[in-house]
Amino acid sequence: MSERIPIAGPSITELEIEYASDAAANGWYDRASEYPRRFESAFAEFIGVQHAVSLPSCTSGLHLALAALDIGPGDEVIVPDLTWIASAAPIQYVGAKPIFADVDERTWCLCVDSVRACITENTKAILAVDLYGGMPDYGMLSAVSDEYGLNLIEDAAEAIGSQYNGVKAGALGDVAAFSFHGSKTFSTGEGGMLVTDNDALYARVMKLRDHGRDPDDVHFLNREVAFKYKMPPVAAAIGLGQVERADELINRKREIFEWYQEEFDGVEGITLNYEPFNVINTYWMVTALVDPVHGLKKEELMAQLGGEGIDSRPMFHPLSSLPAYEEQAEAVIARQRNKVSYRLSPCGINLPSALCLDRLQVQRVAKTLCCLLGK
Repeated sequence: MSERIPIAGPSITELEIEYASDAAANGWYDRASEYPRRFESAFAEFIGVQHAVSLPSCTSGLHLALAALDIGPGDEVIVPDLTWIASAAPIQYVGAKPIFADVDERTWCLCVDSVRACITENTKAILAVDLYGGMPDYGMLSAVSDEYGLNLIEDAAEAIGSQYNGVKAGALGDVAAFSFHGSKTFSTGEGGMLVTDNDALYARVMKLRDHGRDPDDVHFLNREVAFKYKMPPVAAAIGLGQVERADELINRKREIFEWYQEEFDGVEGITLNYEPFNVINTYWMVTALVDPVHGLKKEELMAQLGGEGIDSRPMFHPLSSLPAYEEQAEAVIARQRNKVSYRLSPCGINLPSALCLDRLQVQRVAKTLCCLLGK
């Protein structure tokens, strides 16, 4: 059998290795914060925001964002049903309630009409997700959040480098969080970043992420019980190398998608990620919707691809269908309301999208998928 084709993975060069080695050897004592600060500064400049805070994960970034916005028990936060659980779990970390809204048929991101239908007197925020590198209609979401006085939080974990009307993902809400998991476009192995232009929110986050201490505190006078969310220097050093290679990594993601697009051109029954005219999609995961007429569930298709040495992943299951949520009243309502999420999910699979892929591997994936579908 040919070499197995991975679903995801980073691009690491001598630049990242050099920085990581320096951080391991010298990132101590008075240089302990050097690489985190350099990474934060470079990342903030890349996104186009005032503040960036390096963290152990995107999940911790969303947790900090919600806590810093004083969202808690009795509050509701609207989140798309079709996403990974990390988008919603932090809502419950702070004692609030996730409300699952439906997604748009083409972008697979939050549907503005569904968001409106979910707003109640208890709604405090909209948490939008840039799914697989795509983006919702932030113009409309911003208008709705302004109309109702809601915070707009952006889960940009999967969308580093994506743009909406020329504005980069992460700069479209009040606060945003990114992921640097080993599968992401920029990777530190594990890690995340919170970004914002709000000075007061930034100050609050800086206190909350270090056990409730003021950032300049040297006497260990904790003002409140809070969290411990920091990124280690070696991870930040790798991240600095990644952000310095931003254009290369993003262009590579788009090139991989273009290869798939060319391979599936004219093939009926396969729909790939959508890119509206005002969006630049960085295609973290090339995702294929397979027409149900083929009679193959995504689990069956994934198993057959795996048998051919090709890794894949399922499009996310609606959160309201997961065992973790299925007994909650909000999930019961969502299962009736969110028709698009439930229609898309059974048909979607993520195709290999690792940064190490070459054109021949993409051709092999496409040819195998078409053969399995009788194309």
